[in-house]
This record gives sequence, C-alpha cells and structure tokens, in this order.
Amino acid sequence: MYVFVLDKNKRSLNPCHPARARELLKHRRAAVHKRYPFTIIITDRELQQSVTHPYRVKIDPGSCITGVTVLQENTARCVFACEINHRGFQIRQSLLSRRQLRRSRRSRKTRYRQPRFLNRTRRQGWLPPSLQSRIENVLTWVNRLRRICPITAISQELVKFDLQKLDQPEIQGVDYQRGELFGFEVKQYLLLKWQHQCAYCGIKDVPLQIEHIVAKSCGGTNRVSNLTLACQKCNQAKGNQPIAKFLKKKPELLNRILAQAKKPLVDATAVNATRWELYRSLQQTGLPVEVGSGGRTKWNRANRGIDKSHWADSLCVGASTPEKLIIKNIKPLLISAKGHGTRQRCRPDKFGFPKAHAPSSKYFQGFTTGDIVKAHIPTGKFAGIYTGRISIRFRPSFVLHTLEQKFDVHPKYLKTIHKADGYEYK
Repeated sequence: MYVFVLDKNKRSLNPCHPARARELLKHRRAAVHKRYPFTIIITDRELQQSVTHPYRVKIDPGSCITGVTVLQENTARCVFACEINHRGFQIRQSLLSRRQLRRSRRSRKTRYRQPRFLNRTRRQGWLPPSLQSRIENVLTWVNRLRRICPITAISQELVKFDLQKLDQPEIQGVDYQRGELFGFEVKQYLLLKWQHQCAYCGIKDVPLQIEHIVAKSCGGTNRVSNLTLACQKCNQAKGNQPIAKFLKKKPELLNRILAQAKKPLVDATAVNATRWELYRSLQQTGLPVEVGSGGRTKWNRANRGIDKSHWADSLCVGASTPEKLIIKNIKPLLISAKGHGTRQRCRPDKFGFPKAHAPSSKYFQGFTTGDIVKAHIPTGKFAGIYTGRISIRFRPSFVLHTLEQKFDVHPKYLKTIHKADGYEYK
C-alpha cells in the first residue's frame, strides 16, 4: 500500500510509494508521524509547493465487517484498503449484562421503588448503541483519512435486504402480507409443527413449554424458527446450553431439529437499520456522497475480474468505478474495534455480587491498555523482540498480546510505537 504524506504544517499531500517514503526517511527529509495507517511528515515542504490530486473514499458497510478503500480518481489506483471489524454484538452482550446486574441489585436493595422505564423518551432517529457503534466506526475512519489524504468525494453502498425473500426466494404479491404464522397463534403453530410432543424426548400428553433452540442469553431471537416445544424436564435440563452440546449423544435428533431452524437475519437487519443514518452522517462532512446498489457493486466486481472480499467490494461501489482498477500489491489493513475501556469500577461475579474494585486511573507508568508497543526482552523464556498490544495491570507486570501468543512482560522492556486509539491492527 501507499504511504500517506503530510507537509510540515500537517496538511495532506498525495500518498507516495513506499520506496519513496524510505528514501525520504533515510535522508531525514521526513519523519514518521503515525504507524497505523503509516504516515510520514515532510519537514521541508509546504502544501503550496506541491500538486495534489482528487481522491475518493469508497465504503461497503456491513454488519460485522466494513470495507473501506481510497482511490485516486485520475489514475484509478487504489492507494489504501482496510477492513473494519465492528463490535456491535459485544456491545449488545455488555448492555444485556449491565441490565441484568442493575435489575437484580434494585430488586435486592430498593424493592419499594417504582419502575421508571416508561418515563424516558428517545430522540427522533435514535439507534441502539450496538448499531450506532457501527456508524461511528465508519465516520471515525473517514475523518482520519480526510486528515491525511486530500479526499474530495465519498461513495457508499446503499443496499437494502428483502428479509422475506431471503427466507422464501419465490415470494411475491399478497404472500408478503402472509407470514409463517398467518392464521395461527404461536403456541398453536408450534404444536402442529412439532406434532404435540417434546422435541427432545418425544413425550406426549404432558404440558409442553415454548423453548428457544438458541437461548436468548446466547444471542437467540424470538423468531418462530428459533422456537420449539419441550417438556419441563427437558427444558430445565437444557437451560442455556448450546443445542449441539445438549444433544451430542443424539446426532440424528440434533440434525432433525437444526434442519427446521433457520439462520437468524440479524446481519441483514443491522445493515437495513443503519444505511440511511450512515448516509446522512456522511453528508454532514460537506463532501459529495455517491450511492450505489449491491447489484451494481457485484456487476462492477464481476466485470473487472476481482475476487470477492470486503475491501474489494468497497472498491467497486457506485457508478464512478473506473473500467480498469490498479490494485497491485494491495494488502488490506485489518482493523478491529476494541473500545476505549470501561467505566465499570465494581467487578461482579457471575451471580451479580461485587468481588473486586477497579482503579479509576487508566494509566500506569505512562502506558494504558491498548497501546501498541515494541518489547525487547533480553533473557528468560520469552527472550526476543516482539510487537503487540498490551493490557496493563497496576503493578509492573503487563500482558503482551501478539499474533501467536500472550505472556507477561515488565514495562521497562516496552517502547510505545502507537498510542491506544480504540482499535487493534493486523
């Protein structure tokens, strides 16, 4: 990939070839400004002394991974590509855990207090934090790229998924008004579907309970395809275990149940819910925003003979895609959203009771969790040179996470090469 360049006043210039960047660094005409994405700052040049060309940011939004590329419009050369791994599902689980802890604490401490959940209002256009985080991740990287590259336009894939057509490809007309439960109540439908018997043991003529195949505490939904019937004994025995673990000794029964369970459409729903909000947020940058459909992206990619990936899809978004793209030697930067720590000071056990108290400080000896460091360990089992992300403890023993392993390291052997910014890079 190309190297981003800033002038001595930190204004963006055209990205340069890595060989040119090495030459500038070797002759001390430039210095390293940032590691991720790699950016240099030239010490003897201003913006007025250079010619800049227009660049376009192209975005392929996804539920789990979003592809982002930077394309030089004059030459059709891709100069930067990355894939942003979102943490929306992790945020959802954290909010669920917090809600359960607060509910259990209030029921123990203040049983007399009236519930207040109906007193609160939300602004128009409000999105859940798990969805809003996806938009914020994309906006963060668009703004970062604008600071280090002369961006003049944005392209976004504005795709809409037909959820019913994903389940039934031949659906049309009035069938859109008639879902799977048309003419039924949920319990009545499940009784007919599972022949009035327990799905796990097959017992009949006993009270049957509605059971989630994938437990709600493990990310399951209330879709009828995720529901089955079970007797009280089987329901309590399964609990929130994965069904594969619960029925590991009955593979034929497991396959029969999974054959009737459909994959949840949470990814498609997340993209549908955030697409217009992302579009409006990108418009607020003041740059012209081009939109393209998913079909146009696929057609562009197929005609240009590019293999499918998240960053390649983003490169083919919209009608502005050139006929011939230069993507030689492009390796995407893999970015994972990690957040900026937690404000939770009291750490509870699995029952919700406090077990430890976290210090309010986020730094220790100049380091914080998420810093990318270079470790020079002279002796011991892990002697050598490593680069990775650290998790601090408030004692001289940090945890260093590398691609292959993690181990404890003393902070005196560490040198920070990239300050924590809420993301992890590979």
